Amino acid sequence: MPVQAHATAKYIRTSAQKAGLVMNLIRGRDVNAALATLRFARKSVAKDIEKVLRSAIANAQLKDGFGGDVERLYVNACYANQGPSQKRIRPAPMGRAFRVVKRTAHLTVQVSERPVKVVAEAPVTGGEAGAPKRARGAKPKAKAAGAKKTTAKKTVAKKKTANA
Repeated sequence: MPVQAHATAKYIRTSAQKAGLVMNLIRGRDVNAALATLRFARKSVAKDIEKVLRSAIANAQLKDGFGGDVERLYVNACYANQGPSQKRIRPAPMGRAFRVVKRTAHLTVQVSERPVKVVAEAPVTGGEAGAPKRARGAKPKAKAAGAKKTTAKKTVAKKKTANA
């Protein structure tokens, strides 16, 4: 059973949409590659996400059953939920007021340990194991077990010869 751990940072002063753009860059990557990506990302929220990712890695290391190899950890899931918004008023011309919404986000990063690959050769039975895949939407080929099918072209050709 692979080890899973997560970390959440709440009330981060950014919008969930902006944080989601950076989180899309690291989803599914190894933790070292994700940390390098966040280190050189040109968004200010990348520092907050990096902090959450480091916390999730530390949480995984403290779990029972962790193999001890940080190289096997990868970002299993990461998402940014919307937090509460602060409403402020900005003066506008002619006595009016504009509303300013200062958004916050809750950042969550979940890391998981990659399972160990067990290489075992399965015996090849039947002729379909080495057969190439058919194109998407293509019909399967007819079995050569003596079943005879007529295609639409052959029936049209038979009708034409019968009418002539």
